Order: sequence, then structure tokens, then C-alpha cells
Amino acid sequence: MNETDVLIAGAGPTGLTLAVDLARRGVACRVVDQAPEPAGGSKGKGLQPRTQEVFDDLGMIGKVLAGSTPYPPLRVRIGRVPVWQARMHKPATATEEVPYPTVMMHPQWRTEAALRERLAELGGKVEHGTALTGFEQDERQVTATLGTGEVLRARYLVAADGGRSPVRKALGIGFAGETREEERMALADVRAEGIGRDHIHVWVRPGRGMVALYPMAGTDTFQLMAPLKPGVTPERTLDWYRRIVAERSPGHGVRLTELLWSSLYRVNIRLADRYRSGRVFLAGDAVHVHPPTGGQGLNTGVQDAYNLGWKLARVLAGGPEGLLDTYEEERRPVAARVLGLSSDLLDKKTYKRDERTYQLSLSYRGGSLALDGGERVPDGRLRLADGTRARVFDLLRGPHFTLLSPDPAPHVAGGPEVRAYRPAEPYGGERHTLVRPDGYVGIATSSATELAAYLAMV
Repeated sequence: MNETDVLIAGAGPTGLTLAVDLARRGVACRVVDQAPEPAGGSKGKGLQPRTQEVFDDLGMIGKVLAGSTPYPPLRVRIGRVPVWQARMHKPATATEEVPYPTVMMHPQWRTEAALRERLAELGGKVEHGTALTGFEQDERQVTATLGTGEVLRARYLVAADGGRSPVRKALGIGFAGETREEERMALADVRAEGIGRDHIHVWVRPGRGMVALYPMAGTDTFQLMAPLKPGVTPERTLDWYRRIVAERSPGHGVRLTELLWSSLYRVNIRLADRYRSGRVFLAGDAVHVHPPTGGQGLNTGVQDAYNLGWKLARVLAGGPEGLLDTYEEERRPVAARVLGLSSDLLDKKTYKRDERTYQLSLSYRGGSLALDGGERVPDGRLRLADGTRARVFDLLRGPHFTLLSPDPAPHVAGGPEVRAYRPAEPYGGERHTLVRPDGYVGIATSSATELAAYLAMV
């Protein structure tokens, strides 16, 4: 019987982010996905500033930025009459503290491709066409059965298997919330003629409905979004989408030439009762599903994986098992707040976004791993005691804890890897600032004893 440390079910952005994070830490993991090939479709197309910081840490931000662009202006017409033009996101200039201040348009298929490429660089791969068909667990391991007939033992199972998560259902974990059947949308990737790519096109025709075409960054395609009236079932054909565009944008000469991908989207707003059952964890859409407003779903799933990855690695390396309880403790309140924000934007029917959606201000303050900390560490230039200046994100990048202190990192038997740097002045006003591997302050203290106790806890 084959064995691994972590089995990941689902190779979307959440599962792939976790796989990359574990692979760079030397954790043995396998990623299985029942789909025979990588998914297509632009789907979740907006990468928030905090997600870009995660991809910086994972060593793939260059590839992501090369294939992305800021959202172009949005232009709304009623019939043929332009009535409103604005930007969904306020333009922002990069600063030392916030190097990625702008939401970037990056089709989901391309985000997943970048993650798969990074995983391959680290020696990993996705096993497509391999479903997780069943599992059992005891206090030591999970025994999983795959669609290939293989039986696999894993120390932990992480289900990143989507909003309909079979793993969540098998565990009997509740998924409270609502499905708004009256708010459905036809979603497609298309090629089109007779339309510019310098802005997002939105047409509203009273009595017929709305249609929007988003030019996808770095491609010759558009993402088409068309809300549906109750009782209407979309046909997944080019002719059907042509009729929708013709009916809702009369006289504009837009002609669809190719349908590449399509889907029916229903507004779901749900949050799982639990993120963990024994040695099985849920992440991404398996524990929270969002309306499209605010662009929070994919990004929150990436943050789930980024939070869970270092904790799994620490426990597998001998760290305290209780560390894994902090995954739900930290991430579930974040998902609840983000769901509230997305729902509010949906109810107000606004295109506008602001700093609340960027995920830079989310913190773990008040949690058991945030002792006078819990905030995201901003980037910047730090003057060190030896006279050199260093970029903060360069010091943090990697799987280690980072200690900013005039003292060397204290030795803790069996403790985490800590890289110590000596600032010329106390960082953040404290003598010792310990930054977790996911870029949040764990503890800021003037006491070396408190610092050592924290390191023993993680």
C-alpha cells in the first residue's frame, strides 16, 4: 500500500496553492483531481493584492503579473446610450509597504496553469483523471481509495473539492447559507468581432436584460456574463449566446465568433460548520462559497491553503498537534467577514470595489497564535545593524519564521526554523518581532522568555 504525508483532493487554485506550499517545505503530498484534464474557463478572474503577495512568497509572482493587467474602465449603456463609465477599482500606485496595490485581471485557467508550473518546478504534479472515491480515518492516518483502484495511506487529507464537496458531505459537516435560484447567470468565454478591448462593455436593455463582456488579459477572448430570468435555461451553444448579445446590445455590431467554455452560475452564500474532522481538512469552496461581487472566492481559498500549509508542515516535522486547531480558529472568522462583505455588495448591486476587498487588512488578532500580533507585515526597506538595507518581503520569503531582533534566534529543541535579522532600530517598537511563515506577526515582545515560549508553542 502506497503512503504519503498529505493527500489533496482537488486541483483548483486552493489545492494547487497548498501543494506548492507543501512541496517547497519538502512535505510528501499527492494531488488528485477527477477531471481528465485541467479545467478551462476564466471563472474567478481577479487576483487581490494580498493574493499577489502570497504568489510572491511562493516564487511565481513574475509569471502571474506577466499574464495579467489592471481591470480596464467599465462602460455601461442603456440601449445605445452611454450612461456611466468608471473603474471598478480605484487606481493605486505601488509603495514600499504595498508593492501590489491593484486588483489584477488574470483568468482562472491561467492562475491554475501558473501554479501547476510552479509545482512541477518543485517536483510535484497533478494526477488528473483520478478521483477520491472513499476514505476512512483513525487516530494515526487516513486510508483513501482512488478511482484507479489504488488504496493510499496519508497522514492527512485536505479536501479542496469545490462547493459540492463529496468529502464534506461524507463527513456530515453542515453547509449553512442560501442559494438564490432567482439570481442565476450564464457565464462563457468567447471570441468576438466588432468590439474594442480598451474597456469592459455592459449593455442593459429594459425588458430584455443585461449582458457584459470583459476583455481577458493577455488573450483575444472575452468573459461574457448574462443574468437570467427565472425559468430560463441557457443553451451551451454559440447560437444561443449570439442571440443573447443581439437582444441585449442592439445596434452595436458585436458578433461572437467562437464559444470556448460556458457554465451556469447560481448565487450561493454558504459557510461550513467546521473546517476539520479528525485528520481531514476542508479548504476553499468546500468550506465557503461566495457571490461574485467583490472577487473574494478564489482569493479566500488561496489564503486558506497558505494558512494551512505551514501548520501541516510543522506538525509533520514534530510540532504540536494542537497547532492544526488554529486553522479553523483563524480562517473561519475571516470567511464569515468576507461573505458578509460580498453579500452586501451583491444586495447593493454595485460594481465598485475598495480596500475592504483587497484582503490586506484581514488579520488574526485575538487568536491563540497572535500574541500582541496577528497583523499582516507590510513590505518596505529595512535598515539592518550591519549598515545594509533589505526588502522586508525578501527576508520573509520562504518556509521559515523570521525574527527581527538584536539577539540571535533562541534555540528551541524541535522548534521551527527561524531566520534572525538585526534591525538598526527596534522593529515595530518592540525588541523582538517574530513573523510567521505566512507573513503575519506571531508575537511582538520585549521579553526573550515570552519569545521562547511562543516558539515552543509552534
